[in-house]
Amino acid sequence: MVRDRISRLESERVADVLRDDIMLGRREPGSRLVERDIAAELHVSRLPVREAIRMLVADGIVVAKPRTWAVVREFSVQDLQDFAEVRTAIETLAFVLATERIDENGLALLESIVDEEETAAASNDVETSRTASAKFHFTAVQLSGNAMLVELAESMITRLRWLFGQYDELSETAGAHREILTAMHARDVDAIGRIIPTHLIDGQLAAERRLRAREGAAD
Repeated sequence: MVRDRISRLESERVADVLRDDIMLGRREPGSRLVERDIAAELHVSRLPVREAIRMLVADGIVVAKPRTWAVVREFSVQDLQDFAEVRTAIETLAFVLATERIDENGLALLESIVDEEETAAASNDVETSRTASAKFHFTAVQLSGNAMLVELAESMITRLRWLFGQYDELSETAGAHREILTAMHARDVDAIGRIIPTHLIDGQLAAERRLRAREGAAD
């Protein structure tokens, strides 16, 4: 029982390391995840590495290929567009519901996240700014008060960070989040219904440009 718990904790730690490596571009799309190499690198046995890779397959950012290595998933522009359609529907509804239902504690929480993002953007702290940006979106979903929306968002959060979280326009994104928060403070549901789709489309188009640039660099 204790060994199982330790193994599970090791698997989660390995999954966190690999996930961050993928999110931050240290492991490129199409690169192989070799169990023995990762085990040696992280000083663990191959079993927690194998379990960690299964977690990342479930996250949708790793592809397991029978009788060969697992690889970091390569997304296409069509994948991104399909995902963006679903994301826009879910997040627009979530932000509308959050605007209707949020209390002062919730607003203060979002305020602290945007403050952190703006500070990081101003100092060009890319990782902190991107992390705060993702947290702003997911926290708003949680504040919607709809458990189904939260469950759907949780199932997509890793792919969302991977596909849309590689941007360099830190100040522009933080500014968009400040605009969203201002509308939420005003309980302006109509404004939220306009702002969120526009904000997400901007993110989608920027992600498409980055993906096409990567594809061009690989040719």
